[in-house]
Amino acid sequence: MQLPTFPRIRVHTPTLRAGRRAIFGTLGLLWGRSFLPRVPGVCIYRKRLGRAEWQSVVAAAVHEHQREVRYMRATGGSSRVMCDNVPGLVSRQRQLCHRHPDVMRAIGLGVAEWTAECQHQFRQHRWNCNTLDRDHSLFGRVLLRSSRESAFVYAVSSAGVVFAITRACSQGELKSCSCDPKKKGTAKDSKGSFDWGGCSDNIDYGIKFARAFVDAKERKGKDARALMNLHNNRAGRKAVKRFLKQECKCHGVSGSCTLRTCWLAMADFRKTGDYLWRKYNGAIQVVMNQDGTGFTVANKRFKKPTKNDLVYFENSPDYCIRDRDAGSPGTAGRVCNLTSRGMDSCEVMCCGRGYDTSRVTRMTKCECKFHWCCAVRCQDCLEALDVHTCKAPTSADWAAPT
Repeated sequence: MQLPTFPRIRVHTPTLRAGRRAIFGTLGLLWGRSFLPRVPGVCIYRKRLGRAEWQSVVAAAVHEHQREVRYMRATGGSSRVMCDNVPGLVSRQRQLCHRHPDVMRAIGLGVAEWTAECQHQFRQHRWNCNTLDRDHSLFGRVLLRSSRESAFVYAVSSAGVVFAITRACSQGELKSCSCDPKKKGTAKDSKGSFDWGGCSDNIDYGIKFARAFVDAKERKGKDARALMNLHNNRAGRKAVKRFLKQECKCHGVSGSCTLRTCWLAMADFRKTGDYLWRKYNGAIQVVMNQDGTGFTVANKRFKKPTKNDLVYFENSPDYCIRDRDAGSPGTAGRVCNLTSRGMDSCEVMCCGRGYDTSRVTRMTKCECKFHWCCAVRCQDCLEALDVHTCKAPTSADWAAPT
């Protein structure tokens, strides 16, 4: 039998393989393992991806995935090849991957969203949730430490998995779930009676699947780090549900709202990110208890962590200099704010090393005028401004990559 042919999509090899990582190798990164899929005949090539590049890679991955789906349908292919090419999965995770390949793809496509959220929250800090030098996982060796940053990454990635699965359920992209089946009939709230309608987000399914999949590897171990990861994974899942909101639509003459139809919807992922960021700033350092089954606070003056709090064991490095073993890219070349007194100030960001100033120009909108009715028209103007970047360490030992 002659196999059908499809137009060949020309994608630069590193971009294509990075795209496959985004779709098929996503979940390997969540447990501190290399997430390069084992693709026969493809050599390992490392490419540094910035935030914008990562989003374009995911777009390329979707394009490539659509081609592969057409081919698999035509040739009777299965999801087994895809799941077997994801490294670092334990038996339970591989079983779920085989049974629910559509869920795996939904999670893969959600990686860019929570990665961008992590980078947004840390944008003004020395460690900026970068994805450079990913020799160990998406965020590099920083995940090897049981630090605050690692706690946040595990929480926000777990939340991102819940968000991606739940959204895919509501959009009808998954075979195993749809809208929340429990939201039917009539109910009451502070405004009176209403009818459940529309499509309520099935967040319980998203949480259940995320817990079964993401936590599977941690449940194989009984060490302190596994317990830390399980705790922070749960905090991330709970954060998404915390911002589930009820939305309603009124029906009646002239908007009289004699009848209301309501549904439950997840809030924008930024709210979850902001909440977890506050939990990061208030993260609690813990130590294992004597019987090795749970935590106790490292400092007795602090309260015991709740299920919503983030926990960590190790203090973070200062992230001032490049230290590959610590997962620190350093702050040399980072843009700083000369007038700020916060973490993005040149004094803090540059760790006292000083900064260089360069003059750059950018296009801005100017001379804006309101025109009746109803538009605001502006001119394009060139604006010159100073950009301040952190100096590199002067010590040869510090400057040399490790």
